[in-house]
Amino acid sequence: MLINLESTKSLEEIRQKIEEKAKEKGFGVMAVHEVSKILENKGVPINYSCVIVEVCSPRHASQVLSKNAYISTAMPCRIAIFDQGNKRIISTIDPVAMVEMYNEPELRGVAEEVSKLMKEIMEAGV
Repeated sequence: MLINLESTKSLEEIRQKIEEKAKEKGFGVMAVHEVSKILENKGVPINYSCVIVEVCSPRHASQVLSKNAYISTAMPCRIAIFDQGNKRIISTIDPVAMVEMYNEPELRGVAEEVSKLMKEIMEAGV
């Protein structure tokens, strides 16, 4: 269900590498959410750093949204980067699991392609 990788690089270095690789793979970086900073500013801090990078491949998005508009509720793809002890975790929901949740077996090929690309993007941060 999840794709998880570990890294000893800094959170900022991982974020930068992921953003660069996403663009290289034809994905746009839609937004970056500095979750731990946002929560701290709201007075409800967490005790670790967490950033979410939202990415989207327009070509793949068009393919899945042409088939099922409800899939838009799971878009764009999110890559979480967070501290866990002396390492960083890079994590996303596997697009294949996401398509299965929407009961769209004919989109499995697209989901597998996106899953492969997401892994390559995430591996840039390792």
